[in-house]
Amino acid sequence: MTKLLLLFTVALVFSVSCSNTNRNSGQVKETKTTRKGMSTFEYDSSFLARYTQPVFLSSGKASLAVSPEYQGRVMTSTADGSGGLSFGWVNYDLIASGRILEKINPVGGEDRLWLGPEGGQYSLFFPAGSEFVFENWKTPAVFDSKPFTLLESNDTSALFRESFQVSNYAGTVFDMRIDRRVTILDSKNIKKEYGISPVDDLSLVGYKSVNQITNTGSQAWKRETGLVSIWILGMYVPSPSTVIFAPYKNGPDDKDKPELKTSYFGTIPPENLKVTTDFVFFKADGKYRSKIGIPPAREGSYIAAYDPDNHILTVVRHNRPPEGSVYVNSLWKMQEHPYGGDVVNAYNDGPLEDNSQLGPFYELETSSPGAELAPMESLVHIEQTVHFTGDEAALDKIAVKSLGISLGVVKNALK
Repeated sequence: MTKLLLLFTVALVFSVSCSNTNRNSGQVKETKTTRKGMSTFEYDSSFLARYTQPVFLSSGKASLAVSPEYQGRVMTSTADGSGGLSFGWVNYDLIASGRILEKINPVGGEDRLWLGPEGGQYSLFFPAGSEFVFENWKTPAVFDSKPFTLLESNDTSALFRESFQVSNYAGTVFDMRIDRRVTILDSKNIKKEYGISPVDDLSLVGYKSVNQITNTGSQAWKRETGLVSIWILGMYVPSPSTVIFAPYKNGPDDKDKPELKTSYFGTIPPENLKVTTDFVFFKADGKYRSKIGIPPAREGSYIAAYDPDNHILTVVRHNRPPEGSVYVNSLWKMQEHPYGGDVVNAYNDGPLEDNSQLGPFYELETSSPGAELAPMESLVHIEQTVHFTGDEAALDKIAVKSLGISLGVVKNALK
């Protein structure tokens, strides 16, 4: 740990110890909240430092809080220093309670590592022979509640590692090691990448996670017995007006390609989803549990979300795999095409059948291809996340120039 990082951590711990925290309820008194429903980075960082030992990465005013306790996930980030908006969704009650839940521990985090598939005959989330219903669903502890080992860190990067064993629905056992490096990116390079002028009125934070799985067992991983994939999910704070959008190849030449998946959790109301020739738009209000999946043949170069209430544009990209790569299918059923899965997903949280709710939050997700690995072979999946915040006119310039769409179109797509 560097001297700067150590001083920052000590300062945070001191700040938390002086805060008005209700230990019985697990709620930190809200002292610095900005804009609609958004906490400050100072607030979230102080909370996390009270209950965990986060690693803080920084570059200028941009900062990340990364948690070894939660598999090296990026819990939250900011573009404007301690008083800036905190972009990740954080589950204060669950973290403060210290409880380990049976099915899933949704502590939050805007870049967390899972493994797929979720459903089907090669599922990692359902025991063999069980019905694909929520009562039988359970997230494996190895990438839900177990910590990863922090191998090294400095001001801008942290490396985590963990070795474990996991089994799928078909009974295949996977011995593996995960290496995960999180790096905060230089804002100058991001501005150059997105063609941002120095006079544009905005702030940004960007980071990437480099995720590697290695087959440490004695048997090769084969399609016939099931493959696993690296699955990166980001949890964010919803708002009534937030819209997720992504390029979608839907022209005449694409009519024979697999279509957008919308049936993960039942029918999506038309006011929550719109598909055009070039884009898909999906509401992220945290009020209706639903999910979409884009297959590789129809995927574009990014998935993004725009929150006009808080002036936040979030863009997620991932490394492009070789042509013809196969993707595991996570639908909750026995599948005719277990490798007809998605490369990009979006999730909008909402009430379950019993009216309980995990969040609310929304998710942007990317997946690697299925890992066909011989012993000691590895697969790498890289995800880059950038948050832009500021004047809407400046944000619109980024969207038009780099994403090929106006934010006015995005805002009005589901109205």
